Amino acid sequence: MTRFAILCVSALVLIAPAQAFADEPAVNRYAMEKTENGFVRLDTQTGEMSICTQKAGQLVCRLAADERRAFEEALSDLSSRVESLENRLDAVAPSEDSTGIPDEAELDRALGAMEKMMRRFFGMVEELQRDFDGKPGVPPEPLPDRT
Repeated sequence: MTRFAILCVSALVLIAPAQAFADEPAVNRYAMEKTENGFVRLDTQTGEMSICTQKAGQLVCRLAADERRAFEEALSDLSSRVESLENRLDAVAPSEDSTGIPDEAELDRALGAMEKMMRRFFGMVEELQRDFDGKPGVPPEPLPDRT
């Protein structure tokens, strides 16, 4: 039993610092390198590069050329998708001259469908009512004992 206790304590001693390190932010995540015009910042985790310059006493960073090109391509792709969706929406939208009020034939079709649905519904209700009321001349089945 004492071996088990010693093993548990030693495991806790080894695991506790590992959890503390996992919660801390990455140290030295960014590497800064001085250039002629300012700095280049490298994100050591993702590999992204940014060009940084000093303006009004502050360090201002912008995306590097490769990332900027990828950003502009993605923006162009999204813009074309939005334009095509807007065109599809314009094609589907009702014309402005229509009043939005259905004509007589559409009303007749809608009312016919509603009447058919209601007749079927009330037919099912009548069937269920007959099943629950029992058939004449046949005694209802006794309910089972639940004790």
